[in-house]
Amino acid sequence: MTEEHIDLVSDPETVPDGNQYENEPLSELEQLRIDLDEAKNRSLRALADLENFRARTNRQAAEERKYANIDLLRELLPVWDNIGRTLEAVDKTQHLESLIEGVRLVHQQFLDVLIRFHCEKIEAKYQMFDPNFHASVAQIPNEEHPANTVIEEIQTGFRLFERVVRPSQVVLSAGKPSSTENSNSTPQTE
Repeated sequence: MTEEHIDLVSDPETVPDGNQYENEPLSELEQLRIDLDEAKNRSLRALADLENFRARTNRQAAEERKYANIDLLRELLPVWDNIGRTLEAVDKTQHLESLIEGVRLVHQQFLDVLIRFHCEKIEAKYQMFDPNFHASVAQIPNEEHPANTVIEEIQTGFRLFERVVRPSQVVLSAGKPSSTENSNSTPQTE
């Protein structure tokens, strides 16, 4: 070997691309190490980019959740203002009818806000019991309505689009009272 050849091999910066020394195992090994290091670096950069993307997406989603209800709140604040005005009017007025009408108007305003945000009342009274929309709190005999018909609504239920926000709490008809129940429940005189 010549001295020039030894210098080229001993100094990795001056080694050619490996084409000149393809037959030498050391040169191929060095090229494979370089390729492996480049692949590792690309892989690490890709992983870092992915982690940054995930973190940024999570921050954005958290921010959107944090302020998701701002439009609803902007619509509800005038309702709050009107309730306050109604409470002030209680002290100032002797006309109960106008106060009641004011409360009705605020109640309707509140319902209108809910509807604009796709939150609607669940119709319950005189409907057949549906466990997806109703929660039964009692069942009483009733001659006018068949069994499992809602005869009274204790608390109004609401749904957002097709998802139930709160089921209606209802009282159900148990149907016509049986004759044995009537004879047992009515006091008999001798």
